[in-house]
Amino acid sequence: MKTPSPVKLTLVIAGVILCWAFSPTGVHMGLHSYSPGQLALLRFLIASVFMGGVALVVGIGRPRLRDVPWLLVLGFFGVFLHHMSLNAGQQWVTAAASSVLAQSVPLFSVLIAFCCLKERVSAWRWGCVLLGLLGVLVVIWGDLGVGDLDPRGLLILLAALSWSVYFAIQKHYAHRYSPLTMACYMVWSGTLMLCVNLPGLPTAVMRAPLQQNLAVLVLGIFPSALAYLAWGYVLKHVEVSRASVAMYLIPPVAMVMAATLLGERITLQVVLGGVIVLASVAAISLEGRWRSVVQAERAQAVTVGVLGDEGVAEVHGGR
Repeated sequence: MKTPSPVKLTLVIAGVILCWAFSPTGVHMGLHSYSPGQLALLRFLIASVFMGGVALVVGIGRPRLRDVPWLLVLGFFGVFLHHMSLNAGQQWVTAAASSVLAQSVPLFSVLIAFCCLKERVSAWRWGCVLLGLLGVLVVIWGDLGVGDLDPRGLLILLAALSWSVYFAIQKHYAHRYSPLTMACYMVWSGTLMLCVNLPGLPTAVMRAPLQQNLAVLVLGIFPSALAYLAWGYVLKHVEVSRASVAMYLIPPVAMVMAATLLGERITLQVVLGGVIVLASVAAISLEGRWRSVVQAERAQAVTVGVLGDEGVAEVHGGR
């Protein structure tokens, strides 16, 4: 497979950032005419049609019968619960604050690894989690003030938690299906579950202003479908650890979009809280890279001890 140029990869990554950064603003625009459930369903009906067209052109694999229940579980956590909670929570917080709170996924991943997967969590990671939760509190304080906060706004944290569960389950099936195949079945199964919100949706579509329907159309095609396909393309050519760094740019870009399109006033406390949350997430990622380097050095040291310098030279020379 021909490796794309750095310029092309940079443009694709920039497109992904713009797509996902628009999501909080698009959701806020859509919530003026749709309920949280109706907005989620309409968004993913559009995404399902788009992904269906891509699947017909490119082709995807058929799921194994034994994997169907787990693909439904992925659709539940990755689409149904995540977007129902996200839409409901965004009724009570600004788009800027939502973009920051939604980036707390790695913090919940650590908690899931400890509580459910029984993995050993280092003191460094626990410190990162506590720092990240402090950043969340700062964002909440800076957004509307603790006294004016509606607890329903914390549903965005439930959305982040559901996304963490989705990633944890997805790891067990990533080797069986291509990224496109996984994305298609996740979107389709989640959309099927969202159909519980179908009553009243056609009437809401007819009554909604053109601008808000266009916002939902953009949500369905770009953040919900095209961005996932583009991200899969990036991960084929760039290491996950390097590509994930670009995700830290989503909140600041989302803040600029919210200020431009919605006229939101971004407070200094929200920016400070966002920096704290992203710093804690980055610190978790850096620990993972540091551990990989240490393990590689230890493995090389063991090889040197067993084979000796001449043996190591023969091993490397035989590649």
